[in-house]
Amino acid sequence: MMEQLILDLVNWFKDLSYIGIFLALCIEFIPAEVVLPLSGFWVSEGDMRFWGVVIAGSLGGVVGPLTLYALGRFGGRPFIEKYGKYFFIKEDSLRKADAFFEKHGAFVAFSARFLPGVRTIISIPCGMAKMNVWAFSLYTLLAMAPITFFYVYLGVKLGQNWADVKGILNEYMLPFGMALVIGFIVYLLIKRKKNKEKTESINDFMTKK
Repeated sequence: MMEQLILDLVNWFKDLSYIGIFLALCIEFIPAEVVLPLSGFWVSEGDMRFWGVVIAGSLGGVVGPLTLYALGRFGGRPFIEKYGKYFFIKEDSLRKADAFFEKHGAFVAFSARFLPGVRTIISIPCGMAKMNVWAFSLYTLLAMAPITFFYVYLGVKLGQNWADVKGILNEYMLPFGMALVIGFIVYLLIKRKKNKEKTESINDFMTKK
């Protein structure tokens, strides 16, 4: 029932051409996994041009997450600051989260786009941590552009079987996204170890002095 409703809505957006694709991607509850492969099918039918769809989809794929980012920044953040203590969320924890997203938020915003089930919701904590909105937008675009390209490309290739694209692409994106996250964790651990060794060296030097 819900899937058919989404399909009907996406087909309605088709009448608006590239603007319709952009608007469809701006609505976060409409899955990109439906809009983009279906748009690829429309390209294969000659209704639209490939690069027009990719550009419209990529831009819509940035504006959509920005709405959730705003929800986190202007809705969730004040709530957490006011009532977080009742959920054992201390102000110090918020400061640490802010510091983390200030240093590494761009990577988080980028890598999470490759994780099905995470790519949508990650925008909210980015907003709550007051991550720089320009960095958030840039790295979201850098992730969404290739994702959009491959969704549309496979939609073109599979034609009427465009619905199979989601399973095919997610099969590769999940391991890629996990590899990015694991690599990032290893990087943080190595960096933390080096900082600890550096601090210990300074302390030893000061002690001997």
